[in-house]
Formats: sequence, C-alpha cells, structure tokens
Amino acid sequence: MSHDVLNPTPEYLAFWRERHVCTLTTPRPDGTPHVVPVGVTYDPEAGLARVISNKHSKKVRNVLAAQAAQAAQDGGARVAVCQMEGRRWATLEGRAVIRTDEASVADAVARYAERYGRTPSPNPDRVVVEITLDRAMGRA
Repeated sequence: MSHDVLNPTPEYLAFWRERHVCTLTTPRPDGTPHVVPVGVTYDPEAGLARVISNKHSKKVRNVLAAQAAQAAQDGGARVAVCQMEGRRWATLEGRAVIRTDEASVADAVARYAERYGRTPSPNPDRVVVEITLDRAMGRA
C-alpha cells in the first residue's frame, strides 16, 4: 500500500514513532544491496528520514561512494529503510547524503533519543545518513 511521504496516515506515522529496530539498505559499489539493522527517525514535515552512524561504517562508505557516482545525475545514493512487527510493516525510500555538521548531528541524536528512549553515548565520529524521501509504502 502506497503512502504520501509528506502526509502519512495517522496509523502509519504512529508506527514510525513506536520503538522498532529498522533496516537500512544501501548499494554496495558492485550494485548489490547491503542491509543492516539501525535506528531510524521519520520527519514527514521535512520529508526526511535520519539514521545516526559512525563515519567509518560500511553503510556510510556505501552512501558516500554512491553519492559521488551519482552526483552529476541526482545528488544522492538510492536507499531504503524498513521496519516490521507481525503483519505491520513500513518502508521509506529516497536519496541519501551524509551530514557531518554539528547541528545536523545534534538534531538527529535528539530525534533518535525521543524515538528510542535513550541518548546515544557521545561519539566524535558520528554522522547522519539523511534521506530525502520520495516513496512510502506499508501496512501499519
């Protein structure tokens, strides 16, 4: 079932505000999918999803490589985040870039803390995988 990224149904949005482990799928340089568990926050007002990560992680390296390869065409790596619980599931797709500035990282950490009920330990290597969303689907 398709959803409006900027105007999700109340049920879909509520599902994205519950505490769930999610997955992030990024493209490896050879084009195969790299899927890892992550925490995700969804901001429909801005049309963004955010994942905090270490700048040395494989997912960040995948996004940076794809971003560089796609820069002339569309400016970001094509990625997806997904979560499920029983028969409920939700996927958000879009173009990802890596944000390293202090304000973006602090905002993403605060959003993570709100959704997951805990503030991550300080990490000077923390970055944000920021996904500009263009597709939402699921059954929540």
